[in-house]
Amino acid sequence: MSSDDEQRTEFGGKRLRDTVIFDFGGVITSSPFEAFARMERERGLPENLIRRINATDPDTNAWARFERAEIDAAGFDAAFAEEARVLGHELRGEDVLALLAGDIRPRMVHALDWLKQNGYYVGCITNNVPAGEGAGMSRTAEKAALVAQVLERFDHVIESSKVGLRKPDPKIYRMMLDMAGKAPEQCIYLDDLGINCKPAAALGMTAIKVAGEGQALDDLARALGVMPGSF
Repeated sequence: MSSDDEQRTEFGGKRLRDTVIFDFGGVITSSPFEAFARMERERGLPENLIRRINATDPDTNAWARFERAEIDAAGFDAAFAEEARVLGHELRGEDVLALLAGDIRPRMVHALDWLKQNGYYVGCITNNVPAGEGAGMSRTAEKAALVAQVLERFDHVIESSKVGLRKPDPKIYRMMLDMAGKAPEQCIYLDDLGINCKPAAALGMTAIKVAGEGQALDDLARALGVMPGSF
């Protein structure tokens, strides 16, 4: 039996998993956590300080409000700095924003192209902020243009800062399902944060936590029932 045959189900003779939904930062691009760690080392700040600040009051802190576009960049700069001061450290929100735009991972882009060429539906759900240029929050027009070229490959892109919802709120995943006209069981979801994978899995999607580019693509190939190295 071929891999395509193995994926055929009651969905009208079509593949069971015919939809792949990606996070953007940390999946399609390198993780901003790498840049966070580098800055913390350079400034002599505690390891994982930025992640600790962002994990405190995760639904109402400066980061969460900025991802829902409830505050602007100046408001985030001040609010984040105050949250850092409460923990005994000096760190501006603006300094963190400068680290958000990761580098595009070529193998991920190749995978997107392979999926499109083979008839899969591809979507993107990204938590981002209204800062920088475009959905990738780029700091230069050149990088913004590269990100835009990648985003054009998706059938639908949902940005938290545009819809006022952010992962892990289940509503943003349902929004993608509604846009795509898909059942959760048809979808594979990739994210570098486990907390964002859990709602997708709870809805019935196949969730893949991304720890690295090679691991993610190998796991995706297995979930699709295609040969590793197909993309």
